[in-house]
Amino acid sequence: MKFVFPLPHMLRLKAMVQPWEASVTGAHQTRMVKRADELGYDMITLPEHFVIPQNHVELSGPHYFHSVAAQGYVAGATERIRIGTSVTILPLQNPIVMAKALSTVDWMSSGRIMVAFGVGWLEEEFKILGVPFHERGRMSDEYLAAIIELWTKERPSFEGKYVSFKDVAFEPKPFQKPHVPIWIGGDSDAALKRTARFASGWIPFLTKPDDIPARLDFIKSQPTYKGGPFEVMCGLSTGLVGEGHVVTNDPKAKVGMNVQELVDRLNALKKRGVTMSAVPIPPVKDMEAYLDHAQWVIEEIKPKVQ
Repeated sequence: MKFVFPLPHMLRLKAMVQPWEASVTGAHQTRMVKRADELGYDMITLPEHFVIPQNHVELSGPHYFHSVAAQGYVAGATERIRIGTSVTILPLQNPIVMAKALSTVDWMSSGRIMVAFGVGWLEEEFKILGVPFHERGRMSDEYLAAIIELWTKERPSFEGKYVSFKDVAFEPKPFQKPHVPIWIGGDSDAALKRTARFASGWIPFLTKPDDIPARLDFIKSQPTYKGGPFEVMCGLSTGLVGEGHVVTNDPKAKVGMNVQELVDRLNALKKRGVTMSAVPIPPVKDMEAYLDHAQWVIEEIKPKVQ
């Protein structure tokens, strides 16, 4: 099992946020990602939204990064740890610019970048940005194909409804070969088919842990599935957040579990096909207490996961 470091103040979801997190600054986050790197965490993942309509702020909060911009900063502040996203909203972005941003950060970090793409769910955000919400799946499939073309071909060309290019050069190519690892976030059949076609990892959100094996079978049964190493990321506190960021009451997602409870939960996820998880932030009073907890997770929990 690989361990994700949950960086405080990446967002302010009502279901999960603690009061002290709002005082965490970028300088504090820099110190924390350096410490996560030193402790041996495997990955930091960064969320994304561009604007939050006021009627969603109570549940979703107003505070989000541009995921790739944040990846670049975290990569520059660290040396070993991988930096991913969870998730990057693909149809809200120009795919050529996105391909360039990710290949730049991957090249400059010597191959420590992963991107998890999602199609988005907040219809008002699409309207504000002038992107057709009900075409987001088709746009994402085309954008993914175009991005991979740019990353992998010496003379890339693409002709589609939403993006076209030819007679162009594109460098730097990603440091990682054949390209930056792509994961897909989402639970629908369409998201899982997209995962099979384009991705080497999956981030479920609303899928219950007991249902993960069947959904993995669905992914791997698709004719476009290429095989090879495949990652599944599922945090222990995912069950606290429902569709639309509503607060849910899943007793299995509680925070503040003891050693044996955490080990049992992580081992249960591993048996269901999960390869990467995160231990939720417990009730603590400040950043120092949280960093102590982060060290405790690596020293006391990680070695006990089978």
